[in-house]
Amino acid sequence: MDLDRAVLVIVDAQRGFINPHTRPVVLALVELARRWTGAGRPLVLTRFRNPPASPYERITGWTRMRTPAEQQLIDELAPWTRSAHIVDKTGSSAITPEFACLARLHGWRDLILAGMDTDACVYDTATTAYHHGGFVPWIVTDACASGGGPDHHEAALLLARRNLGPRQLLTTGRLGELLTHPGPGPGACA
Repeated sequence: MDLDRAVLVIVDAQRGFINPHTRPVVLALVELARRWTGAGRPLVLTRFRNPPASPYERITGWTRMRTPAEQQLIDELAPWTRSAHIVDKTGSSAITPEFACLARLHGWRDLILAGMDTDACVYDTATTAYHHGGFVPWIVTDACASGGGPDHHEAALLLARRNLGPRQLLTTGRLGELLTHPGPGPGACA
């Protein structure tokens, strides 16, 4: 991991995605944002919107995440909403044209992913980044959660280990070590 070309992407930490399964990860997201930005590193917060007639509605009948109250970023991340880049999206992946433009402008390559839901938008962002060719995805496993519960979260991490490689998964502790002692990151030769 090249920390000088890395960005922390907190995916869809929004009021409408908070439930008993996702609430416990909020403190991890806040601590991660605090440590990351405290080290002078860039932060992106994504915000999902589900427009009428979206595939979510047409195919699965899912009509949540339409109201401003549901779409609002969680209050706990309010200290970063002025300094972070906020990327709105209507699909599951955060790799939107706006994000790609920001990445080019700032030279981001390593995407540190955290947020909600592990089995949907976090995983889809990671696989899109992987296939994009210009990005290297990293999933912070203990800073993600799934509204469907721990089985959904673990299933996504199982697929990520298989499809992205086990080295692309790390914990907040390991990321903190990298911030404190930069040097060869996971997968690098010492």
